Order: sequence, then structure tokens, then C-alpha cells
Amino acid sequence: MTLTQLDPTALILRLGFFAGAWLIIAGIDPASWLIGLPAVLAASLLNWHLKPAGARAPRLGPALIFIPFFLGSSLKGGADVAWRVLRPRMRIAPGLHRYRLRLQEPSARVLLLNTLSLLPGTLSADLRDDTLTIHALDASDPSMLATEIARLERRIGGLFGEPWAQPSLEPADETPQR
Repeated sequence: MTLTQLDPTALILRLGFFAGAWLIIAGIDPASWLIGLPAVLAASLLNWHLKPAGARAPRLGPALIFIPFFLGSSLKGGADVAWRVLRPRMRIAPGLHRYRLRLQEPSARVLLLNTLSLLPGTLSADLRDDTLTIHALDASDPSMLATEIARLERRIGGLFGEPWAQPSLEPADETPQR
């Protein structure tokens, strides 16, 4: 695909998104656009060029709902991790668990893995075929872990318009590290 084949609407949306991001980062100072304009143009063109063919973009409505969900989950997770590690007897039981993904869209899978890694207490450790290996700070209750990941997977599936199926969680061969 060449630059002349770029959908003008897609380019305008990208330019608007990255220009808005620049405004948030740099403020309204006109001098900042000496750097901002080339940065916005480069980011827009790179984003268009690197997007895999046929990849779906997240839908706007669910994305606006996902942002507060993610921020709330981050705050809740951060408070939980702080509570666990600051107590005299740390209440952690780290371990690895396998989780069968239902998401099919590659962009949705990447977002799920990245979101899990950004949320306090969890880390995406490996993805092979449809099986995600997750490291959790508290892996003592696999059903609770499965419920939380399924909740996140359902939200991300909604972002990309994917149907959601009941996930499964299999304990990993590794035992929790103490």
C-alpha cells in the first residue's frame, strides 16, 4: 500500500489523535509545534504504515468505557499490592497459571497482554497459540484469577467487537515461588 492509497479519513483521524496527544503533553504553547508538527506527522504516518493489513481498530464507544475501567482497576490493583507487601507478613503467593484465550483478533490479544502487564500484580509471561501464561503476585486462588482475567478479556473483546466465550484456566506445571 502506498501513501496515495491511504484513506483520507483514516489519516485525518490519526492526525487528530496525535495532535490531541501532543496538546495534552506540551500544552498550547505555539513554539512547541516546532517539534510537535513533525512528531505528529511522523507518528501518524508510522501508525498507518505499521498497522497490519486487516487489523481492526478498537471501537470508540467501548474504548471510552474501557479507559475508566482500566484506571479503576489500576488503582484497585495498586492499593492491593501495596497492602500485601507493606504488611509485616507479606501476603503473596506468586505463581504461574495458564489461561485459554478466546480473543481471535491479534490487536485485541496484544491489548490484553499489555493491559495485564500494566495492571499491578500480574504479568503476561508467555503466549503460545491460544494459551497465555500469566505470572500473578497472588496465585493462590486460580478461580478468582480466571474471573478477573475473563472480565478483562470480555471488556477488550467488546472493544474489538469480538464475541466472548467462557474462558478456562489451567494451573501451570510450576509451583508458586516463595
